[in-house]
Formats: sequence, structure tokens, C-alpha cells
Amino acid sequence: MGRPRKFDEHDVLVAVRRQFNETGYHGTSVEDLSRVTGLSKGSLYSAFGDKDTLFRRVFEEYCDGSDQGAAARVDGPEDQALDRLRAWLTTPEGWSDRRGCLLAKTTAELAWQDDAIAARSLAAYETLLESCRLLVEQAQRAGHIDPAADPAALGGLVLATHRGLEALLKSGVDTKTLNRIADAAIDGIALQPGHTGA
Repeated sequence: MGRPRKFDEHDVLVAVRRQFNETGYHGTSVEDLSRVTGLSKGSLYSAFGDKDTLFRRVFEEYCDGSDQGAAARVDGPEDQALDRLRAWLTTPEGWSDRRGCLLAKTTAELAWQDDAIAARSLAAYETLLESCRLLVEQAQRAGHIDPAADPAALGGLVLATHRGLEALLKSGVDTKTLNRIADAAIDGIALQPGHTGA
């Protein structure tokens, strides 16, 4: 009978995900994972499998979280849909974490050579695209976006802006500049006061 585990699985997975997010898949060694989790290589392998298996688990969980966040943004009053899109693009004042998201980093590093990673990345981005489209449609019904506009194209524009803002944040662009860009993007798709869109 094996000895009971003496670690918190959630804490271990959080530490592992942070390490992969900081140094990427190829830049992370099993020694790195052992160091950040406080577990020996043997304990890691026994509990979670090899590095690849562990990475795929935390990546899948990250994508699941992204999917859940997308669904949560859609769930709300239609007259606040544009505000929810704006909030999604807004960077908290003074935000200094320049690691970016694991989805973007993994897509760039691995999707070109790993069909399973590419498929999961695409599915996550399609979920984000769909949520943005739905939010645009909500804003259209609320009278905040031209009802004749293409909601899928505008939703894609919002997602592309989000990805671009993340890249700028990673390069060190200050949050005030980022948020001016975010506001310009949302203001650009919003109907101006007094304009009916007819």
C-alpha cells in the first residue's frame, strides 16, 4: 500500500503552470518543476506522469478556465454587454505581470508542431470568438452597436485587439496607453450618441 500524498495537488498544478508560463514548454526542465513544487522527480512522475503529460494537463485546465471566463462574460444584461467587452480589454492600473497568457504562449511555441495542442488552441480561440460575437449581438439589440454591422467581424476585431494588447503589455507598454487603445477600439464599434444606426 502506497504512502498517502503529503502535498496539495492544486498548489502543485498552480506552481507548474506558472513555471511553464514563465519559461515555456521547451525552456522548462523536470528539475525546474521539482524546484518550484518542492517535489522530487520521482514524486512528480508518480503523481502526474512525465513532463509532457503534466504540461498537457495544466494547458487543458487553463483552456477550460478560458472557456468558462468567456461564458461568464456573455452572461449578463444586454445593455451592459459593451461595458463587459470594454472591461475585458482593460488592463488594471499598474499591472506589471508581463508573462501573458499560457494559451497565447503555447499556441506560438507548440501549435505548429503538435496537432493536439493546435486543436485545443483553436477550440479555445473559437470559444473566445463566439463569446465576443454574442456580446456584440447583445450590444446591437441594446442599441449600442449598429444593428447592420457584422457581429462576427466586430467580435473578431475585439479578440484581435485583446491579443495585440497582451503583446504590447509583454513588451512593457504602460497601462494608460493600453487602456487608451482599448477605449478607442470599443468606442470605434459603438454607436455615437444620437446615431440610430439606421
